Amino acid sequence: GRDTRRRGHPPRVEMADAPRGRGGFGRGFGDRGRGRGRGDRRGPRRGRNDDEKEWVPCTKLGRLVKDGKIKSIEQIYLFSLPIKEYQIVDIFLGPKLKDEVMKIMPVQKQTSAGQRTRFKAFVAVGDNDGHVGLGVKAAKEVATAIRGALMSAKTSIIPVRRGYWGNKIGQPHTIPTKLTGKCGSVRVRLVPAPRGTGIVAAPGSKKLLQMAGLSDCYTSSTGHTKTLGNFIKAVFEALSKSYAFLAPELWKETRFSKPPQQEFTDYLAKVHKGGGAVQKQAPM
Repeated sequence: GRDTRRRGHPPRVEMADAPRGRGGFGRGFGDRGRGRGRGDRRGPRRGRNDDEKEWVPCTKLGRLVKDGKIKSIEQIYLFSLPIKEYQIVDIFLGPKLKDEVMKIMPVQKQTSAGQRTRFKAFVAVGDNDGHVGLGVKAAKEVATAIRGALMSAKTSIIPVRRGYWGNKIGQPHTIPTKLTGKCGSVRVRLVPAPRGTGIVAAPGSKKLLQMAGLSDCYTSSTGHTKTLGNFIKAVFEALSKSYAFLAPELWKETRFSKPPQQEFTDYLAKVHKGGGAVQKQAPM
């Protein structure tokens, strides 16, 4: 009987190995998933080469901007239109935009095969004149993460309202009111400061405030500000509230005009029939 058990033992070992083999399959699926992700990430690279040739917009707003129907980014902000293509921002603010990689951190996901590490990039963009954006992107490679975060930052660019601490002399130099923003445990308070004070802030938030075009500002923060991602997100949220406060100088009646998509609806229907490229190019 023992012999038969011994003879039967090797198949049992193989059976024991089988789940490991299945684990291998699990890993294989993971690889397949990652491969797909890699393919997705290769897409933008190809797109980048295409951008160098010509940008073909896929939103109505993009088409109107490319055709020169919208003259400034403020027209887009007036109607709170979402910017889905970063090239729109490039057209309006391109040469003036400066970008800064705020932080690159590894993030891990636990899989059956161990950990899968990706890199998370925080990128800030601004023109030092009332426009600032913050983008976050995680990818397998650092360069891909930075590129994705830069695109995300451009599409999330916001206007920052600036004002005076005291008398309205010269150009606006600080924020018009006290502003607060929060993200996670971090709370950030921005306080107007007199001219010549400079930006009294931590290095991370100082960079963002400079990009927004502020010369003087006090800041006060609580929470775990060492978590730079949440810290700069909180500062960004505070800056985004600068136009949310209805100050007395904004009380005068607003004369509403038609949104760009409605104003140029006939143009879009005629020139961009079917949505794609300009109609003239279709016969070619």
